[in-house]
Amino acid sequence: MPDITLTTLQSLKQSGEKIAMLTCYDATFAQACCQAGVEVLLVGDSLGMVLQGHDSTLPVSLVDMAYHVACVKRGTQGALILADLPFMAYATAEQTLHSAGALMQAGAHMVKLEGAAWLAEPIRLLAERGVPVCAHLGLTPQAVNLLGGYKVQGRQEAQARQMRADAIALEQAGAAMLLLECVPSDLATEITQAVKIPVIGIGAGAGTDGQVLVLHDMLGLSLTGRTAKFVKNFLDGQPNVPAALAAYVRAVKAVAFPTAEHGFSA
Repeated sequence: MPDITLTTLQSLKQSGEKIAMLTCYDATFAQACCQAGVEVLLVGDSLGMVLQGHDSTLPVSLVDMAYHVACVKRGTQGALILADLPFMAYATAEQTLHSAGALMQAGAHMVKLEGAAWLAEPIRLLAERGVPVCAHLGLTPQAVNLLGGYKVQGRQEAQARQMRADAIALEQAGAAMLLLECVPSDLATEITQAVKIPVIGIGAGAGTDGQVLVLHDMLGLSLTGRTAKFVKNFLDGQPNVPAALAAYVRAVKAVAFPTAEHGFSA
């Protein structure tokens, strides 16, 4: 795989070719994902749940994140590495710069922050210092206690209107990419068309510029035994894990995944 950069992702958006992203936490899977054609590897704080066995992402530390970013970096062959800033790692300007610096030095090419319009200042702070940022709107797992659980966001018109405004504000602040999680499909499509930066969806329908799933979910692995509506098991019917990864990339590129059954209505 040739090196994937922000310019690559922007070109994919402009050409209409979908972007394939998966979470990744180690060198072996990083190599396998790259060989399958996955363009962006998200070192997500989801590792708190799928690797560490916690019931949320909140216990994940900056040290944890930097360790796994470094592991992924060693196995990556061309993919862009996106890393989550963990819970409370960007509460102040000083924390934001320190945390982003640690993940970028570990091997990340971009960092992701969860929130809404209030993210404009930390995004501006990072972008001015050469750190690309992906903003995360919709269901933001770090705010699960405030949201009252893992619920679809943006179904009410006022909430949808605010999310559209937030997306535009964060792009103007310097966000280089946007991730929408558990958002009604029509709203996600509207936001994707309203901004010039690439928009990645998870539980946000097929109208976004690309898709992401948690690696373990798309391989049919779950500690709880529950499967979210937006998840598909790509290992089902495939001979091995590399074939499942390749099937995921093909499905995303062909706009065969997600289908309407994987999305949400307003």
